[in-house]
Amino acid sequence: MATTDEPLYPIAVLIDELKNDDIQLRLNSIRKLSTIARALGEDRTRKELIPFLSENNDDDDEVLLATAEELGVFIPYVGGVEHAHVLLAPLETLCTVEETCVRDKAVDSLCRIGSQMRESDLVDHFTPLVKRLATGEWFTARVSSCGLFHIAYPRAPDMVKTELRSIYNQLCQDDMPMVRRSAATNLGKFAATVESTHLKSDVMPIFKELIQDEQDSVRLLAVEGCAALGKLLEPQDCVEHILPVIVNFSQDKSWRVRYMFANQLYELCDAVVPEPTRMDLVPAYLRLLRDNEAEVRIAAAGKVTKFCRIVNPELAIQHILPCVKELSSDSSQHVRSSLASVIMGMAPILGKDATIEQLLPIFLSLLKDEFPDVRLNIISKLDQVNQVIGIDLLSQSLLPAIVELAEDKHWRVRLALIDYIPLLASQLGVGFFDDKLGGLCMQWLQDKVYSIRDAAANNLKRLAEEFGPEWAMQHIVPQVLEMMSNPHYLYRMTVIHTVSLLAPVLGSEITCSKLLPAVTNASKDRVPNIKFNVAKVLQSLVPIVDQSVVENTIRPCLVELNEDPDVDVRFFANQALHSIDNATMSS
Repeated sequence: MATTDEPLYPIAVLIDELKNDDIQLRLNSIRKLSTIARALGEDRTRKELIPFLSENNDDDDEVLLATAEELGVFIPYVGGVEHAHVLLAPLETLCTVEETCVRDKAVDSLCRIGSQMRESDLVDHFTPLVKRLATGEWFTARVSSCGLFHIAYPRAPDMVKTELRSIYNQLCQDDMPMVRRSAATNLGKFAATVESTHLKSDVMPIFKELIQDEQDSVRLLAVEGCAALGKLLEPQDCVEHILPVIVNFSQDKSWRVRYMFANQLYELCDAVVPEPTRMDLVPAYLRLLRDNEAEVRIAAAGKVTKFCRIVNPELAIQHILPCVKELSSDSSQHVRSSLASVIMGMAPILGKDATIEQLLPIFLSLLKDEFPDVRLNIISKLDQVNQVIGIDLLSQSLLPAIVELAEDKHWRVRLALIDYIPLLASQLGVGFFDDKLGGLCMQWLQDKVYSIRDAAANNLKRLAEEFGPEWAMQHIVPQVLEMMSNPHYLYRMTVIHTVSLLAPVLGSEITCSKLLPAVTNASKDRVPNIKFNVAKVLQSLVPIVDQSVVENTIRPCLVELNEDPDVDVRFFANQALHSIDNATMSS
């Protein structure tokens, strides 16, 4: 018997629980099948446990799913690969149940076992199982069989290979759409194992039947198989067999097929279509961009930059840009949003002149879109345009729109803009930034939305890192400290938070001369929330300033706060004092 880390006395209980009426107990026992098998030994596992599991196929779906999963890793418990075939019977039964997830897991486990089996066992046991499932009376068996052909085929004798190709062809013509869907889904995996001589003669006719299937659910699965097949064919065969199929997908009568094709178009072109013939796909792509269904236009618009990369810039400017312009004023906000998320990436592809003449007006119109997600998507990618057209032109054309967005009624748009400001600042330079955007950064500190105020404080910290302490001392610190007199305590709290972020960047000298006095004055505020935040900030300043400042300024202030009537103020003041004491002792 194999050794086990678990004690053997519960084994009898686990075996009894396999038959228990309580589903949770049965499930628990199934998940401990490996423990039961180790206790029984390899011989009894093969002769008693596996036959029991084969018969126990009318259980709850959750138990059957767990059984299918456990059996996939059961080869060591039945005596190794030479006895792996005994696991096929219970899994074959599970391949015929009604619940899809159980069948899928059983197929996965069969694939795992089949890939480890000896060639003789595969021919004697696995291949007959595939044939039985493929010709099963219930459609569930035939659905499951489609996922097993790529395991059975490679090591089968030539006569059997011919038979397997013929059976797969029959499955692709099955009366049940679910079977044809499964055949379409697994065609790529099966085709990858078929010899090149039979690929064109046997597999391509199967594929052509699937793409003309009356059910759109079958055709859209064939779209995914298209790329897998194309990779297996020679370039000239791709042009002959796959390219016409791809073009036809763009005209399919079902919008779901066109949508799937639009989603997969770039991958299909990149993997399947040789470079010289890619221009033949432009008309197909334009049809998708002008499709009647918004969902198709959304998918196609999201691929516009990727598609422009695989055709030459002249074609993109001549044919695709006019479509992009139409989409920028599309009636569906989701189409415009999808376009806005990728359109900035077209600038490096099309070059400076085309970007200035044709893309910039589209950017500006999208920046003023009524739908906030459209504006958000444009803001977040502005740096891609700057790399192409330069900061001078960007500032002239786009900055007025950016300034307008700083007061956008949707706070998420304002938040996205704040996140972009440090990058914009580094590109604009300190002089231009002070003239155009400096005031906005201070304005955001007094926004009504907390997330904006928090982001604004972090933004000032990043700007101080970008432009240096001297610039921050002149342009940030005076204006921030002026806000300490704001009558609303939330804005005063934002200033306290900003000070805590700026201090590590500005260094000891500026912190002691400018920031620390403002913080200690705030300790006398009438609002407890301000005072306990002061205690937290003072604690954060201890590592930045000299020990003498800690003892002469910070500690007395904290001692005073430690006697405050408010319990929270006393708690944080006491915590800060302990922190100082610990730092003193360790030094």
